[in-house]
Amino acid sequence: MKFISTKEAPQAIGPYSQAIEANGLIYTSGQIALKPDGSMETRGVEEQTHQVMKNLFYVLEAASAHFNDVIKTTIYLADMNDFDTVNKVYAHYFGTHKPARSTIAVKTLPKNALVEVECIAIAGADYNY
Repeated sequence: MKFISTKEAPQAIGPYSQAIEANGLIYTSGQIALKPDGSMETRGVEEQTHQVMKNLFYVLEAASAHFNDVIKTTIYLADMNDFDTVNKVYAHYFGTHKPARSTIAVKTLPKNALVEVECIAIAGADYNY
């Protein structure tokens, strides 16, 4: 098991790691719209989703992975009415790659975030993008 950490994404706000690599897979912790300096992106769900995806990008990069290596994501939304907006931003980062996904409405998220995303990726994928 390998602990993944990068200063390009916000540090964990609790007793957990940004990601763990184990048995050929990378498991990221859920990312909210915290910036690397620990401040929160407070604009709307579109801006928050961009920050979340940037955080995931850097966590995956620290594990030598990319969005194309992701096999499963889970999205948590504070308001399911934001589904279409989040989908647009999410699609921008994943492009034609379409991992399996679940989207779940929740009552609240840490720091009153509007969106949180976590993913599972293949470690050390050796195919071309």
